[in-house]
Amino acid sequence: MTDIRAIARLMRELEDQLALCMRCGMCQAVCPVYSDTGKEADVARGKIVLLDGLVHELFKDPKGVAERLNRCLLCGSCAANCPSGVKVLDIFLKARAILTGFMGLSPAKRLILRGMLSRPELFDRVTEWAGRFQKIFTRPANEVIGTSCARIASPLLGGRHFRPLAPKAFHQKTPSKDTAAGSSGKRAAFFVGCLIDKIFPNIAEASMTVLENCGVGIYLPDGQGCCGIPALSSGDRKTFFRLLHHNLALFEAAQTDVMLTACATCTSTIKKVWPVMVADQPETLRRRVEQIAEKTTDINAFVAPLIDPAKLTAPPRKPPMVVTYHDPCHLKKSLGIFAEPRRLLQAAPGCRLAEMAEPDACCGMGGSFNLQYYEISSRIGRLKRDRIVATGASAVTTGCPACMLQISDMLSRSGNSVRVCHPIEIIAEAMDPS
Repeated sequence: MTDIRAIARLMRELEDQLALCMRCGMCQAVCPVYSDTGKEADVARGKIVLLDGLVHELFKDPKGVAERLNRCLLCGSCAANCPSGVKVLDIFLKARAILTGFMGLSPAKRLILRGMLSRPELFDRVTEWAGRFQKIFTRPANEVIGTSCARIASPLLGGRHFRPLAPKAFHQKTPSKDTAAGSSGKRAAFFVGCLIDKIFPNIAEASMTVLENCGVGIYLPDGQGCCGIPALSSGDRKTFFRLLHHNLALFEAAQTDVMLTACATCTSTIKKVWPVMVADQPETLRRRVEQIAEKTTDINAFVAPLIDPAKLTAPPRKPPMVVTYHDPCHLKKSLGIFAEPRRLLQAAPGCRLAEMAEPDACCGMGGSFNLQYYEISSRIGRLKRDRIVATGASAVTTGCPACMLQISDMLSRSGNSVRVCHPIEIIAEAMDPS
């Protein structure tokens, strides 16, 4: 009965938000999926028209509605360019929750989301064991990028070139940290995120190096969980709220000035999505979430004003390393952060920033979208690859580990030897000669 009431409440909220859409078509001009397919059903306006009749369509063809809603990268390009201020991402997340509440999760998603992701300790153990055995099934693909591919044909992996699980996750190397504020007078909580913890621990290590060099105290609690966006993208509110409560308990008691992440998607989720998802919850929970959300920011934005050129002691690269930067959708379009990562790159001795064409164009990853619609995702990704290669850069940086996965795949499959990394890694290397 509780689920039915929740669905009814979401339906009412959805109807209120849908009324704002003028059907002007501005979203059509910026939607990367529509740009690839040319189908009106793939653009935000087309999905909103569908959702207007959701009550009827829900019973008539729930799978068809789900299929059309899932053909969305959740990149936020439509919302960022909407003249009416329609909160398209909120609408789509609520619509997916309604559909999942009506249809239920597939067995595979139930196993992954509720069986593993919602249990951080178990998820850590499963990925640790997967990392130990992955070399049996994979082989190196591109040494510069660090990608692998399947040894034998795999329906799941297809022709992908992927970044393998790290030999040792970040939480295994650094389970926790609790240091006082240094010369900056600031103390920061650090939210690691799944991809950084398990695939890109070097990003978290670089973050620790930079924060310590900037005189920032660090609060890093043990046992962190996922930010919850994979669950929400699948409409699984139950797993989302379980992870929300888990992470709140870890972070809210700490006396910190700010909460940082090095993942654009985690930052956007905590800062923007968490408050939206608890809007119908008790006031005490809303206040707890708002307090965390208000002080959450991206590490690039936090560190850029603190960088002291005197601390960049590594010898300048000779010849200078040409780097380019890809703007993650969740960082620029959702949070308005784009200048600060570039400031970090320009501050690093021996680095020259070469802007690519349309640096804020979506790379086509979109989380589970990449798994469900890999051909569309790849076509969008290849456009990004071409723009990167055209700069002549030897490294491409971005503030989103999911974007790093997509860009690594596209570059590696084409045989391009371009390093894919995070801006915080570049600035950490400038601080540490080793």
